[in-house]
Amino acid sequence: MDFGITPAIGILLFGTGLTAGFVDSIAGGGGLIALPMLLSVGMPPQMALGTNKLQGSFGTFSATLNYIQKGEVNPKKALVGISATFAGAAMGAWTIQHMQAGVLRGLIPPLLIGVLIYTLFSPDFGDIQRKPKLTQPLFYAIFGTFLGFYDGFFGPGTGSFWTTGMVLFLGFPMTRAAGYTRVMNFTSNIVALALFMALGNLAWSAGLTMAAGQIIGARAGSSLAIKKGTKLIKPIFMVVVLLTTARLMAQTYL
Repeated sequence: MDFGITPAIGILLFGTGLTAGFVDSIAGGGGLIALPMLLSVGMPPQMALGTNKLQGSFGTFSATLNYIQKGEVNPKKALVGISATFAGAAMGAWTIQHMQAGVLRGLIPPLLIGVLIYTLFSPDFGDIQRKPKLTQPLFYAIFGTFLGFYDGFFGPGTGSFWTTGMVLFLGFPMTRAAGYTRVMNFTSNIVALALFMALGNLAWSAGLTMAAGQIIGARAGSSLAIKKGTKLIKPIFMVVVLLTTARLMAQTYL
C-alpha cells in the first residue's frame, strides 16, 4: 500500500526523519517526533504506525552500526539479548492482535516517572563503568523477553527502560548503554515491521523518504553521543522520558 506525497511533504518528512534519527540515536524517543508528523499529513493510524516502524528501523540500524564501528558495542556479547528480544517482540506483536494495549497505558507512566526521579537524584548515574549486579546472559534473557514483549505489544518508553536497566544491572556507562539499547530496539523494530508489512500497513514512499533522513540523523547523533558521552546523553534522556510520560498520561487521562 502507498500514500502519495507531494515534494513539499517529502521535504518535511525527510527533515522529520533527520531530527527523529538524531534524537533517537542518543536517548530514544524518535517516535515522539516521527509518528505525530505522519498522522498530521493525513495518514491513517495503522499505516502511520507501520510507516513509523519502517523509517525507524533504518535509523536504529544506522546508529547500531556506528556504535559497533566505534567500539562501543560488540554484537557477539548481546546474542542472548537479541534472541530473547526477538522472541519477546514476536509474542507481543501476536498478542496485540488479540487484545487491546490500553491495559498498559495507566501502568507505564508511573514506571517512567520512577526512572526520571532516580536519574535526576543520582548525579553519577551512568557516568562510569560499575560492578554489574547481574550476569549479562541472565540480564539479557530477562529484559530481552519482557521488554521485547512490551515493545511488540505497546512500545513507548522501551528504550528508556533498556538504558536504565543496563546502567543499573550491568553497570554500563550511559554511552555503552545507549549503544546496546539501539541493538535491542532494532531487533524489536524488525519484528514489528514484519507484522505491519504482512498486513499491508506501510506507506513505502513516505517511509523511505523519512528513512533517508533517519540514516543521516542517526549517524550524526550516535557520533555526537560517543564523543560527548554522559553529559550529552543524560539530559536528552531525561527530556525523552519526561515527554514520553506526558504523552502517555495525556492519552490515558485526557
